[in-house]
Amino acid sequence: MYPNTINLLGGVLVKLLYAEDEPALSEAVVDYLTYHKYIVDAVYDGDAAYNYAITGDYDGIILDIMMPKRDGLEVLSDLRRNGCRTPVILLTAKTQVEDRIHGLDTGADDYLPKPFDMGELIARIRAMLRRREEYHPDLICFGDLKLNMQSGEISVRDMSFQLPRQEYRLMEQLMLNHTMYLSTEDLLVKAWGYNTDTDINSVWLYISYLRKRLSAMNSKVEIISKRNIGYKLEISS
Repeated sequence: MYPNTINLLGGVLVKLLYAEDEPALSEAVVDYLTYHKYIVDAVYDGDAAYNYAITGDYDGIILDIMMPKRDGLEVLSDLRRNGCRTPVILLTAKTQVEDRIHGLDTGADDYLPKPFDMGELIARIRAMLRRREEYHPDLICFGDLKLNMQSGEISVRDMSFQLPRQEYRLMEQLMLNHTMYLSTEDLLVKAWGYNTDTDINSVWLYISYLRKRLSAMNSKVEIISKRNIGYKLEISS
């Protein structure tokens, strides 16, 4: 009944957030995307869209503009202002060129007017995910930390250090996702890969290594933990 292919990004199942206030359309799109092996969380208003997007771990967001509580453009603007760089496709019944320009200027990666063909939606999602996979900024910055994604070098002011491969991968995920807590399981998958034989003890061990690195470099950035939730970066006062 289902296709044999599974949608993967970097070896991990693709997870999407879909925000749409029309229940019938939402159900149809979720069924279609699930059939094509995407993992989909559906929400029905702007507040829920923002809260899920800013705290969840999504590979892409499909965001309707006309929603209750907060419209999609406001949600998108708030997400970008708060550091969320997850790619976004905007959906709307509006077809005016000015509306499309406004959406793209706000930070959308693509724009699909309603009514849309399901096949085109899938094609737009695939294109969006390809662009995300191919985009690798040279430098990630958070607080006084700079991480060079080409060389693997971490620096604090005039001090720098070449991170070993696994420490780099872990720090990269913490910096890219600094707005949210990442669970031990999330970090294991993101930094070691989907099919790793490594267990969660390695995450704890490498977190301790990174904490020592940051302390030795006198960084104001700390790796904080919250019991049963996970880890995130925080700038100390």
